[in-house]
Amino acid sequence: MSSHGLAQIRSFNRLVTQRIGVLQANYLDQGRPFGEARVMFEIGREGADVADLRRRLELDSGYLSRLLRALERQGLVVVEASAADRRARVARLTPRGRIEVEAYDVQSDRLAQSLIDPLDAAQRRRLIAAMGEVERLLRASAVVVEVAPPGSADARWCLARYFAELAERFDAGYDPAQAAPAPEDQFAPPKGWFVVARLEGRPVACGALKRVDAETGEIKRLWTDPASRGLGLGRKVLLTLEELGRAAGLRRVRLDSNGALTEAIGLYAKAGYDPVARFNDDPYAQMWFAKTLD
Repeated sequence: MSSHGLAQIRSFNRLVTQRIGVLQANYLDQGRPFGEARVMFEIGREGADVADLRRRLELDSGYLSRLLRALERQGLVVVEASAADRRARVARLTPRGRIEVEAYDVQSDRLAQSLIDPLDAAQRRRLIAAMGEVERLLRASAVVVEVAPPGSADARWCLARYFAELAERFDAGYDPAQAAPAPEDQFAPPKGWFVVARLEGRPVACGALKRVDAETGEIKRLWTDPASRGLGLGRKVLLTLEELGRAAGLRRVRLDSNGALTEAIGLYAKAGYDPVARFNDDPYAQMWFAKTLD
């Protein structure tokens, strides 16, 4: 990135942290710094698993422990063993803590209003739209795509939701047992790869690549969680699979699709996949594509 681009990002970060009061020791006049306030907000009214809290906020475990202890001393939070798993810890707001979070909500709304009050109507629309775009892009930049065992919990979570979505979208439903066989070991090195995309520690997309022969690979199981669509995750997973294939010496990749999956078909076209003749007997496949890897 150019020095101008880096300077713009740093300037934006400084302005935002100043305008929303992150630098203040007494955030939103509630008597505690921003870090403690954010942890309370993330715990929420339903409580939160401490390990999940750490992943979501990307905090060092020691620092999060200090924040939680400070909130416990103030009588705002209790941390206790989970009823479902005694090895896990759960943080919950006390009655006083819930009152504090409600106060933060009121103050946060006032802060948000103060940011747009000085602007005219057109400027407000532009700022809110720009904030939405920045949020989407920052979320996209935080996604991590990694190779995962095809039998891992995250992989199975993604596949279960992938199959459920196909069952809803296909006119005749979907039964994995009726599709072309795809044993798990085909998606484990050296036969293939399974990748999972994670956002804030949660799986949000997946995809797989299996070897067909020495020079050809086949992409399967490409799926994105509907709640995370619009972040370019499908393309990121697809490019990751292509890179894995390229590094393994594959010269071409292929895939099939169904006419009901219009978003996926559009993604393949933009990514350089061309229609080809049918290459399998999968009863759910209606379209076939291939791409030469540079």
